[in-house]
Order: sequence, then structure tokens, then C-alpha cells
Amino acid sequence: MMVRKQDIDELPKNAANYTALTPLWFLERAAKIHPTRKSIIHGSLHYTWHQTYQRCRRFASALSNHSISLGHTVAVIAPNIPALYEAHFGIPMAGAVLNPVNIRLNASTVAFLLGHCNASVVIVDQEFFSLAEEALKIWSDKTKTFKSPILIVIGDENCDPESLRYALSKGAIDYEDFLRSGDPEYDWKPPEDEWQSIALGYTSGTTASPKGVVLHHRGAYLMSLS
Repeated sequence: MMVRKQDIDELPKNAANYTALTPLWFLERAAKIHPTRKSIIHGSLHYTWHQTYQRCRRFASALSNHSISLGHTVAVIAPNIPALYEAHFGIPMAGAVLNPVNIRLNASTVAFLLGHCNASVVIVDQEFFSLAEEALKIWSDKTKTFKSPILIVIGDENCDPESLRYALSKGAIDYEDFLRSGDPEYDWKPPEDEWQSIALGYTSGTTASPKGVVLHHRGAYLMSLS
């Protein structure tokens, strides 16, 4: 009688033979190996790898405090600023999926994206708050079961302070206050499955509505190495 050899893919996963690939490990390693080296320089803002890691853990902790976890999507409408960098780590550290929104889109298209991904949280740079506000209005008008997402505004020192005050008066949470509510030592967990979604992007929608493109932790890890 012939005994079939068990294929390695059929073996149950355990700590001895499997670790989920995720780019989140890169940030943790940088904070451990180069804690005092500069990670971000953006105008007057200067952060070390240790500080960036702590801020991302605060981000994840604050999201978790608002019950944002696996199965939720967090949309970010912002240019290439430190908060967007932190979102690439803090959001998946909480188990959620990052949806970076193109700041050049019009409100109608942004509304479609937010509705399609059913964003639980919308984080927006102060400069683009009016865009987010209009998009949310369009989304709510088109959806009978609309549930207002948590709205967070990122302060921008280059913008009129009045626009930040306006955003806060509309119920938005200040981004830095949101981070301060989180734990800098938050014990985040890597995904159990490396095929778990880490980010959701969208096509340009030139000939039709934009199409969602999902990226998983394994893919993000391997692309970072290539």
C-alpha cells in the first residue's frame, strides 16, 4: 500500500512553521535598531523612528478605542504629509484597511469611494475639509442607511486657522488630540493571515465608476523588498 507524502501546504500553521508577512514589522525593526535617527522631516516637524513608532501605536490604539478593527475601512484624504505616513502603519496595526483618497478627485467621486468602501472613519487634511464635507453630504443623500463615519481633521500650519475651527465646530476630532487619546505602548498584533487586506485603492474611473483594488499584507511586504 502506497502512503502519500503530506504536502507542506497541507500542514497546519503554527509558530514553528509560519509567520505572516507584513510591512508593519519594518517600522517595529526601525524603531528598535535606529530609535534616535530621523524618520520624518516635514517643515517644522521632526520625528525619530522611536517617535514615529509610538505615534503609529497611539493611532492604532485610538482606533481600537472607537471599536475600529478587522472588517473596517479608514479613508484618508490628505497630501503626502506625516499623518498619511502614520496612517499606512497605524490603521493596519488596528486590523483595519487603509483607503487613501486622491485629493484631486471631485466631491461626487469621493462620495462614491467612501460609500463603496463603507468608510467607518474619514481622516481629512484641513485644506480639504470642504471637499470631504461635500462628499459626505452627497453620500448621505444617496444612501438611506447612511451612518455618519467618525470624522478626524489634520491641522495644517499653512492653512487659515479659521478653517480648522470650522471643521472642529462641525464635530470633527483634531488629529493630534485623537492620537493623544491612544496608548504609545499599544500591543498591536500582526495579521493571523498574511492574505488579510491592508489597503484599498481605486482606479481612475476614466470610462466608468472607479474599481476597488485590494492589497494584502503579504503583497505589501514583498513589494517593499523588491
